[in-house]
Amino acid sequence: MTEQRAVQDLGYEQAREELVDVVRQLEQGGLSLDASVALWERGEALVKRCEEHLDGAAKRVDAVLTTAQGPEEDETEGTSEG
Repeated sequence: MTEQRAVQDLGYEQAREELVDVVRQLEQGGLSLDASVALWERGEALVKRCEEHLDGAAKRVDAVLTTAQGPEEDETEGTSEG
């Protein structure tokens, strides 16, 4: 078995690809109970890591949208017709 990198060191794509592999291995079966549990635990950690990346990306998008919308609202509030 190859050496596994620490989950916290994985990027989103790396964590997702490894998670897909974990699911495939678990679905194939044939592993000992200990190996299955260890694999399941690794999968849980990978899911959490993917969620962290997605949450971070969502916050970045929200920040960009808020920044982009902020000046537009200020400009339209400051204009008066008449």
